[in-house]
Amino acid sequence: MSETAVLFLSIFAAIVPTVLYVGVIYWVDRYEKEPWWLLAAAFFWGAVPGILIAFFFNTLLSAPLLLILGNELGMAAAPSLIGPPVEESIKGLALVAIFIFWRSEIDSPLDGIIYGAIVGMGFAMVENVFYFVDTYSQGGIEAWGANVVLRAVVFGLNHALFSSFAGLGIAAARLTTNRNLKLVLPVLGWATAVFLHFLHNFTVTLGDFFIFVALLFDWGGVFLVLVIILGTVLQERRWLRQYLAEEVALGTLTANQFLRASSGRQRTAYLIKTFVEHGYRANRQAARFFLQCSHLAYTKHHWKLFQDDRSAQVIATLRQEIAALAAQLR
Repeated sequence: MSETAVLFLSIFAAIVPTVLYVGVIYWVDRYEKEPWWLLAAAFFWGAVPGILIAFFFNTLLSAPLLLILGNELGMAAAPSLIGPPVEESIKGLALVAIFIFWRSEIDSPLDGIIYGAIVGMGFAMVENVFYFVDTYSQGGIEAWGANVVLRAVVFGLNHALFSSFAGLGIAAARLTTNRNLKLVLPVLGWATAVFLHFLHNFTVTLGDFFIFVALLFDWGGVFLVLVIILGTVLQERRWLRQYLAEEVALGTLTANQFLRASSGRQRTAYLIKTFVEHGYRANRQAARFFLQCSHLAYTKHHWKLFQDDRSAQVIATLRQEIAALAAQLR
């Protein structure tokens, strides 16, 4: 097989599972989808600048290790000692940027998990291409196939898992009223990401048997994140029911609109019905209405925590927009 064919096949093998995983990650954000352009920017950071910067620093910082331990032992140790802190720090820069410049988009712990996972998926996709091509050049098509299964399927969520904890730490810091925790939580999230990354790299370098140990820890971590996601989704639903119920009394929403906006199933059913009966434009208006209802509930929760003027202004603006959108619903 030609080098070009191997490259294209490797790109395809990396992209397909990434699309599936990103679709699932996007789907779990039921009540307030993050802006597509910010998700795309996070993915791009992981896929292009993140990979290039990580390659540079991994190479640079591995050089002293190779000199001290020798080439063979140094090459075995570098993925565990150098890779995790370097790669999680570089992926984390995107999350820090979101926190600094677009912090209003972080409304709940789930948002941090999603942004972290998306950055991780971008990083993993491009990294996998390099590994696939290299594996084929060293071991042929059978080794290539085994590597694709391991990296893209069995361990396909690893980078998303690692950086989701960094994102969770940043989101938790955004939502806490404790000043000390605002500093501690991002560091704790980053340290968790580095530790899980180290644990995976270290176990897989020990031999085939320890792959099962890596599986235990990696999928245990994925299960833990899923539990956290479930908890945050239920929390978001409680916020919707609590804060939007107040809007019925204020006249912003009708009782039926409140019931639809505070239920994921009713939202979905209404959006499908609107699209079938009234077309794409009406469907998008309804989707916008539900999105702004979520924004209103989350902003009211933020105002309850911090009593800040900006949140009060946003609440007033959202009420006006929701009232206008509600009048157009069919």
